[in-house]
Amino acid sequence: MNSRIRKTFWMGALALCLALPAAAWQAESTKKADDKGAPASATEKTEKKDGQPKPEMRPLPPTDPDYVIGVEDVLAINVWREPEMSRVVIVRPDGKITLPLLGEFEADGMTPKKLEAVIVKKLETLVTNPDVSVIVQEIRSRKFNVVGEVARPGSYPLSSNMTILDAIALAGGFKDFARPKKMYVLRQHKDGSVKISINYPKVLKGEAPQQNLKLEARDTIVVP
Repeated sequence: MNSRIRKTFWMGALALCLALPAAAWQAESTKKADDKGAPASATEKTEKKDGQPKPEMRPLPPTDPDYVIGVEDVLAINVWREPEMSRVVIVRPDGKITLPLLGEFEADGMTPKKLEAVIVKKLETLVTNPDVSVIVQEIRSRKFNVVGEVARPGSYPLSSNMTILDAIALAGGFKDFARPKKMYVLRQHKDGSVKISINYPKVLKGEAPQQNLKLEARDTIVVP
């Protein structure tokens, strides 16, 4: 009985010794096949053949280079390879923005391209061949206000070619005690505001088409 047990033990051990190398060889073969077919890692993809990293991707240019920047617009200003000078800024009520090391800039009334050129000129004293992009992240300046005796007073986004008639319709029309003959528009300028009188009934009848003003950003329509 003992000799039979010893024989069985040694046969099992021999089989195990033969199986281990085969399993190891199969695992190594599978790993090589996987490595060969696996996609390159993110790090490998961003390196050139000489092992040097590729240049960082630059942001896309503004979608509308002719857009005129206004007060309260949110601008993303990126100075390539100078992250300490790159900022997201809001155009202040005085029409200016502030950048580190460069100070204040007039932004209100400029296109993104024009503002880029101004910043580049300032940066040339600090950076060699500065590369600047200005992107309007949020348009907050293109709005107008309707206040007074209308159904829905408030602030509204300004669409192109919007007029006084469009604005009153958007605000839900007049309340019962409104005086549309006495309404007026306050138009903002850098030196202050201008009051423009509107006789709404005449505008509605087509008797005063010149008073059906094309609205501008930050106009306020007042209905007494």
